[in-house]
Amino acid sequence: MKKNRVIKAIVQLVAQAQELALSIGIPNILQPGLVKEMIIANILGHELIHSKRDADACDPDNPDIKYEYLSCYVGGSGQLDRMFKEPKDKRNESLSRITRNQAIYLAIFYKNSLDVKAIYEIQPKVLLKETERQLDRSSNAISHVGFSENWAKEHGTVVYTGEKK
Repeated sequence: MKKNRVIKAIVQLVAQAQELALSIGIPNILQPGLVKEMIIANILGHELIHSKRDADACDPDNPDIKYEYLSCYVGGSGQLDRMFKEPKDKRNESLSRITRNQAIYLAIFYKNSLDVKAIYEIQPKVLLKETERQLDRSSNAISHVGFSENWAKEHGTVVYTGEKK
């Protein structure tokens, strides 16, 4: 019986969150990745962009300055999904998901938690180079490209460190 009460409470809380989201123009609080993007934007002081067809956030004072967020749990890798190796026009369109941004951020979340261990800032040209390297080595026309925390440590800058959990 306890499990059913917990599920009912979760559903009620999600319904409340959806009402709040609607009040600021967010139509679907359960959109994949959105809650983590909210957490990252809140930490970094960015303005969330909730559209799936745009960057994840922008500068609160200049919407033309855009940011992309990648996230994973400790030990995982942040991914850009459905990146095209070919044809060339689709590849260029995929790569624009990187180049349109002022910076890319990789957020590392603690497992089973919404707490952030660290956030790394990576320059788009650096992420672009690694993405192209991974795409060129892929045997698939459409691939996911991944970036580990170790890669981010080597190629980016820590901009946020959370409390140890």
